[in-house]
Amino acid sequence: MEIIIQVLILFILINTILKLSFWKWWQAVIFGAICAIFVIWAQQYAIVQSKTQLHDYLSNRQALQDMAVLITVESAICFAFCFAALMTMFGKKKKYWVRLLYWYPSLLLFPVLFYILTQAIFSLSGANFSTIAYTIAGITLAVIPLASYGIQLLLPEKELRLEVHFLVSLFVAILGLLTTVNGNVTYTAVKEPLNIRAILYSIGLFVVLFAIGYIWNKYKWKFKKFK
Repeated sequence: MEIIIQVLILFILINTILKLSFWKWWQAVIFGAICAIFVIWAQQYAIVQSKTQLHDYLSNRQALQDMAVLITVESAICFAFCFAALMTMFGKKKKYWVRLLYWYPSLLLFPVLFYILTQAIFSLSGANFSTIAYTIAGITLAVIPLASYGIQLLLPEKELRLEVHFLVSLFVAILGLLTTVNGNVTYTAVKEPLNIRAILYSIGLFVVLFAIGYIWNKYKWKFKKFK
């Protein structure tokens, strides 16, 4: 389970850097400074944590389910941003809610930074807590804007960055759901006869909705011309 969470943390970091690559460099610097200040502020709470408390939290099914909900919501926001940005690139007028999606960085980055800080304190036993916190804050301040700028140089096409951002967000959502699995089956399988009528109703509903969508997408320009 801890390996899955660590992989999840890695992809959350990558996804945040991808999102910041759509910002200007000075905007990424400001966000990096906010994250650095958060690390310094969170030091007072990180030093009172223990490995046992953290392990118990990561083993708590209810806590993992709550975390999975937050991860799913943030992934949905990333999906919405990708689609809205593509619509804007293809000539759609940018609306206010698109700007809100654009300015949303990643709130999941803050618990990730707190986790990294606690792990550093556990690993560097005997070192000064303030030194550890300020070192991580300095690394955060430098890495966030530099990494976002590096992504811009590596992937200069916005369309390609949006595609990668979408795929990474999808992977983050899947990993968030996997964290709730601890080997227990929540609902047992129930044997019942195959309901042919319900299957036919579902297929019929799909065909009708598909036909309506196809006809509307094909002839909507005629409706606009008629108006």
